[in-house]
Amino acid sequence: MISVYVHRNGETQCVERVEPQWLDPASGVSLWVDLSQPSSEELEMLDTVFHFHALAVEDARSTLQFPKIEPYDSYLYLVLHGIDITRVSHRFATHDIDFFLGRNYLVTVHDGTFRSVESLRQLCERHSRLLAEGPVALLHRIVDAIVDHYRPVVEQIETRLTQLEDLAFQGEPHMARKVTRVKRDLAEMRRILILQRDAIGRLARREFAAISDEMAYRFRDVYDHVARLSEEAILFQDRVTGILEMNLATVSNRLNEVMKVLTVMSTIFLPLTVLTGMWGMNVPLPHLPGGEQAQFWWIAGIMVVLVVAMLAAFRRKGWV
Repeated sequence: MISVYVHRNGETQCVERVEPQWLDPASGVSLWVDLSQPSSEELEMLDTVFHFHALAVEDARSTLQFPKIEPYDSYLYLVLHGIDITRVSHRFATHDIDFFLGRNYLVTVHDGTFRSVESLRQLCERHSRLLAEGPVALLHRIVDAIVDHYRPVVEQIETRLTQLEDLAFQGEPHMARKVTRVKRDLAEMRRILILQRDAIGRLARREFAAISDEMAYRFRDVYDHVARLSEEAILFQDRVTGILEMNLATVSNRLNEVMKVLTVMSTIFLPLTVLTGMWGMNVPLPHLPGGEQAQFWWIAGIMVVLVVAMLAAFRRKGWV
């Protein structure tokens, strides 16, 4: 779907097509063309109407581009990513959006999942000042909204880490798979955020003539937010490593406790087994005082004394 918004004579209108004369910076027109889930035929306008470079158009057609910014003669080509957590599988996912920023126009290409773009389209229809500020200001609004939507996703990941930490303290036996999933999501998020931070940083440093000092200050604020998110992703990876180590230590301690109990029981029963084995042999043995019936109680009493003495010795040494 193609949405075309043009600002002229102090008003913003949604029109059906792009007039070639609007692309001239001297026309006094501000133009925003949004391609949401475009078909191959709709993407043809990038070449036939705007005459973008073939490599940039090829990248815009692809859905596997990493964040980057490339300057061309009369426009900038920028790729950024939005992030989301799927509701069904709770898996981390990224969606790229392509920007073509000219002197008086902005072209966006995306898969239709960006809430920030959808909300700005609705605002453009109600408020003329959004597009009146120019395409660079519109680009900043979209990028700022994309970065703002990162925060809920980061908070979801932090909640998952807190839950995993609780499970790690309990010695959850199947933690490796859960931790690996989170670690994979964090690695992907960190890779995207670092590249995105670098791309936005170039806008904040005013490397390009299209970015004024005022807009560079605004992009610098966005850059600070992305840099902070990148640092949080690094800290999250450290927490994941700590969670796995904590779980392994808890499971190991629990195993040690079980082994200690079994060892104590085995040690206690060892002399008892010797006694029952010796007095159970079918050979003449020295009799303890008393008759035949008293021998059983003597052996039982000796066993009880041995058990009590061994438990007392174990407790004195701190083993039980």
